[in-house]
Amino acid sequence: MGLYSRWMDGWETRLANLDQNRVERPFDWGLDWLGFDSEPAPRTVLQQYNRRYVECSDEFFRQQMPAGARLQGSTLSFPSQMVTPYEENNTVWGEYFPSPRAAGRAVLVLPQWNSDDQSHIGLCRLLQRLGLSALRMSKAYHHRRMPPETMRADYHVSANLGRTIHATRQSVVDARACLDWLGAQGYTRLGILGTSLGSCVALLTAAHDPRIQSAVFNHVSMNFSDVVWTGMSCRHIRSTLDAHVTQDEMREYWRVISPSAYLHRLAGRPSFQSLLIWAGHDTTFRPEFSRQVLDGFARHRIPHKVFYLPCGHYTTAKWPFVWMDGFAMCRFLLRTL
Repeated sequence: MGLYSRWMDGWETRLANLDQNRVERPFDWGLDWLGFDSEPAPRTVLQQYNRRYVECSDEFFRQQMPAGARLQGSTLSFPSQMVTPYEENNTVWGEYFPSPRAAGRAVLVLPQWNSDDQSHIGLCRLLQRLGLSALRMSKAYHHRRMPPETMRADYHVSANLGRTIHATRQSVVDARACLDWLGAQGYTRLGILGTSLGSCVALLTAAHDPRIQSAVFNHVSMNFSDVVWTGMSCRHIRSTLDAHVTQDEMREYWRVISPSAYLHRLAGRPSFQSLLIWAGHDTTFRPEFSRQVLDGFARHRIPHKVFYLPCGHYTTAKWPFVWMDGFAMCRFLLRTL
């Protein structure tokens, strides 16, 4: 490891260790979140569930036009199609930034896991000034959707396998409902931008919604479970999973929410353009898994550009990398929408 790599790794580690509120929650198969009662063979149930819904993922991620949508000032809200036991999580919230120069162009923006309520707001304002309307959506269990007993968005990604599937599915369904709302406002050229966990949700959404013509995937990994298993930010989850499952098993159990299952759905769409952003010193979306995505896009001949960041996951939010990242994303969206 060279001097720069050692320096970057140390910076990443210090930033990752700033959060002192990570909670090691108990392992749970979470089959109740998938519609099953107690089952004597949870591994078999999860394998069969994933095989079934990867094959009929249009049904799995099907959305409805949001009913009762309200725009108060810049804040959009509507009931989530997917109801959970947590009242706060059952309302979808978005912050809307219309541009008078949008000419039918709008971008749905999905921030990272555990983002705060101001995350990506500055990016949305920049897109607005550049002539693109933007809608920042709060994913399941984030921001106003966070249950009061939690300090982080633990219920979106955790050692409860079924709930993690349900939460990711809910975020995709809610994102598609946001696209419905944007379409109802007269936007005809739709883009999506997601960072980290938001990037995974954005890719699943784009793969199932042909209305999306331009997509930015900011940090990429082929399998949802690989990030949780190897990522520095998920060490507290891995420590719980270790005693119950293997990395290969987790790839099976979370395949239905993994980009690897759906890359082929992005092929053969001539109007679709995408930007893949990856970081060479990423300790969460590790470079070897990002390269798998790049190879997958090339293999399926999905139209895409690649932007490389010479930093890590947490350091992407630091100067000068945050400016490099933001410039690349905005330039791409302006050129392709």
